[in-house]
Amino acid sequence: MAGRIVRGVVVGMALIGATFLAACDPVGLTVGAGATVGLAGAQERGLKGTASDARIYTEINSRWLAQSFDLFRSVGLSVVEGRVLLTGNVKAPDTRVEAVRIAWAVDGVKEVINEIEVTERGGLADSARDAWISTQLKTRLTFDREVQAINYTIDTVNGTVYVIGLAQTDAELDRVINHARNISYVRRVVSHVRLKNDPKRFDS
Repeated sequence: MAGRIVRGVVVGMALIGATFLAACDPVGLTVGAGATVGLAGAQERGLKGTASDARIYTEINSRWLAQSFDLFRSVGLSVVEGRVLLTGNVKAPDTRVEAVRIAWAVDGVKEVINEIEVTERGGLADSARDAWISTQLKTRLTFDREVQAINYTIDTVNGTVYVIGLAQTDAELDRVINHARNISYVRRVVSHVRLKNDPKRFDS
């Protein structure tokens, strides 16, 4: 949910690719073309993988926006090595189905993880609290020297923290999850993180 309100303001910039390497919002990403490219290369998925994920991210958002502004503003999106994580709140089951269908239609998508909730929740108070939780977790990961924070993407919806990315070890992933669990207002933590040596990463 964090950042979803302002996404409509900046989507034009994303669509022309001005910040295409930053599209997937890894933890600790800084502003600036040189810094962006350097950080993208430092990620476990590499510069090529980061660019591919950013293209997928931008294209899915573009198609959602063309289909429905309500769909675009309601559904959160993270992409790591072609794995697409969908989060957020929608009021109608058909909207949930449409979001998934559009995501699968984009070239390069290997998996769609559907965590979208059909609910009436998701007001301004909930959104503000979720954004606060995500910010707290990103800050903790950034300052934890035993976590390569750049390899993780965080989203929070209704107090549930969703984490996707690539972990160096099981111990590192445990630290990430424990950080999340120790933040106020977190109801549960859902991890879609893979280990960097997971054989599934290298399946075509």
